Amino acid sequence: MEKRKLTVEDFQKMKKINEPVAAVVLYENWMARQAEKAKIDWILVGDSVNMAIYGEKSTATNPPTMDCMLKHADAVRRGAPDTFII
Repeated sequence: MEKRKLTVEDFQKMKKINEPVAAVVLYENWMARQAEKAKIDWILVGDSVNMAIYGEKSTATNPPTMDCMLKHADAVRRGAPDTFII
């Protein structure tokens, strides 16, 4: 069965019928490819990238730059072109 990218409307329907959603937080192309193979419903590229990848102590005192977020989001999109990304 081929995976199709879900939409906001799909998630609204899933919520209405209490259908579980599989989601992950990640920042890298390789992991995004694995998530897509696993048919994860959506991926969050969060600002926690600064803590998880770059070893910062907090996102409050050391938030990632927009360029950093765009670079990671782009890498994830290339790895998971058919997965909903937040």
